[in-house]
Amino acid sequence: MLRSDTASAFITTEHEIPGAHSGPSHRLSAAEAALARHSVRVYRDEPVTDDEIRTLISLTGRAPSAFNLQPWRFVVVRDQTTKNQLMAAAHGQKQVGQAPVVIAMYADMEDTMAHLDEVVHPDLDADKKASTIAMLNRNFGGMTPEARAAWANNQSNIALGYLLLIAKSEGFDTSPMLGFQADLVKQTLGIPAHATMTAMVALGRGADHGFRSHRHTVERTTSFR
Repeated sequence: MLRSDTASAFITTEHEIPGAHSGPSHRLSAAEAALARHSVRVYRDEPVTDDEIRTLISLTGRAPSAFNLQPWRFVVVRDQTTKNQLMAAAHGQKQVGQAPVVIAMYADMEDTMAHLDEVVHPDLDADKKASTIAMLNRNFGGMTPEARAAWANNQSNIALGYLLLIAKSEGFDTSPMLGFQADLVKQTLGIPAHATMTAMVALGRGADHGFRSHRHTVERTTSFR
C-alpha cells in the first residue's frame, strides 16, 4: 500500500521518479505511473514499434465495460502527412504533428451491436448465449443511435484512462486531446460517421518535462459518510 506520506513525496518530486521518462524496459507500478503522468507536448524523435503499440492497446482492452461490450476502437497514425492533417483538424496543436504516434480513439456502438457474439462469454452454453444476445438487443435496440453512441463513449472514456496510465507505466508520455474537429478527423481517418470521437492521444517519449501535476487534495474532492 502506498502511504499518504509516500504519496506526498512522489507528488512533490514527480520529475525525479525513477523511470518516469525512461524507455519501456523500466516499468512503473500503477501507483508510480499515476503520480508521474502528466501531459507532455514535445517528443523525442524516437519510433514507437508495432509491438509496443500492440502491448499498450492489449492492456488498454482490459478496461471494464458494462456487459463486456468493449465499444472502443483505435486508429494508430504514424504517417506524417496524415498527422499534419490531424494537426490542422486539432486547431494547430503542435504535438499532433510532432509526436511519433497519434492514437485516435472512438466509440462505435453500431459495430458492437452487429457483432454481439464476439462479446458474449465463450464459456456460456448455447441457450445462455442466445438469451444474453437477445437481452442486449432488447436493451440497446430500443435506444436511439445517438443515445447508444453517448453510452458507448462513456464506456470508452474508462479505456482512455487505462491507455494513459498504461502508457506511462510502459515508459511513454502522452497528451490527450478533445480540442479537434471530430467530423474532419473522421473523414481523414475513415472512421464511420455514426461513431463518437473519444479523444486523440499524442504518444512518444517526452523531450521535456512539461508542467508538473497540480491536483486537488482528497479533502477538496471527497466526503466520507
